[in-house]
Amino acid sequence: MRHPVSFLGLELAHPIINGSGTFDAIAARAVFGAELDCAFPFAAFVSKTITLRAQDGNPPPRLWETASGLVNSIGLPNPGLDAYMSRDLPQLSTLPVPLITNVMGSTIEEFVDLVAACSERDEIAAIELNVSCPNVKTGLDLGSDPVQLGQLLAAVRPLTGKPLIVKLTPNCADVVVCAKAAADGGADALSLINTLRAMALAPRVVGAGRVGPWLGGGTGGLSGAAVRAVALAQVAAVARSVDVPVVGMGGVQRAAHARDLLDAGATVVAVGTESFRDPAVGARIAQELLASRSSV
Repeated sequence: MRHPVSFLGLELAHPIINGSGTFDAIAARAVFGAELDCAFPFAAFVSKTITLRAQDGNPPPRLWETASGLVNSIGLPNPGLDAYMSRDLPQLSTLPVPLITNVMGSTIEEFVDLVAACSERDEIAAIELNVSCPNVKTGLDLGSDPVQLGQLLAAVRPLTGKPLIVKLTPNCADVVVCAKAAADGGADALSLINTLRAMALAPRVVGAGRVGPWLGGGTGGLSGAAVRAVALAQVAAVARSVDVPVVGMGGVQRAAHARDLLDAGATVVAVGTESFRDPAVGARIAQELLASRSSV
């Protein structure tokens, strides 16, 4: 299965990677062992989001299935930077594909510490900055404020020679303005879209009304087929406006959806929610893309 793609100096076997937090490679390897390495479904692996300190995530319930998607309020549980470096990284570094580590801070200073630590590890091929988070000082999403985004890149870009990918939030006034701020600040690539802000109410009970939001985090992020058209529009707009590669994602379930994002200007495509239904979906889509290319 070869459909080679050059991305940030990495030669990928095909254009399909995973969305951060949607495929647990360590758990999959524990179940499938060497079979996973022989048939790894993605051309590069993106880690779940790592924060400076360990996080437990939101209380349950954390998921709500919609008619055409999924609302999650997981809350980014992770072991924290130190445990990731000592425990997870040695395992992830033996995967048969390049490793991209996704990091998130609630301040620029936290991002600085995360990027500096990742920059020292040869096992990490690239760093993805998850900027879809509130700044603790301002309450604003770093990724929705082009000024703060520029300040973030100015602070972290000099710290590493590794490629920096900025994962943009779709929950902003103008994603193109934010994309340009990231690219002008030195981002080597942009990835989008992340989830759309959403909410679910507690199920109605006979004799009683709904009581508050159903999800433990209050609101959550909508993903899956429901966001596909939004993803396509934002990927196309950003790809037309910047000169750096774009990772397109959002509602990809089969090769036709991936091809749409590639046609819209993406260099590679990330698969997320569909991996919960079919853990091998990345390999299936890559094979379908190769077959369609060969038939042309």
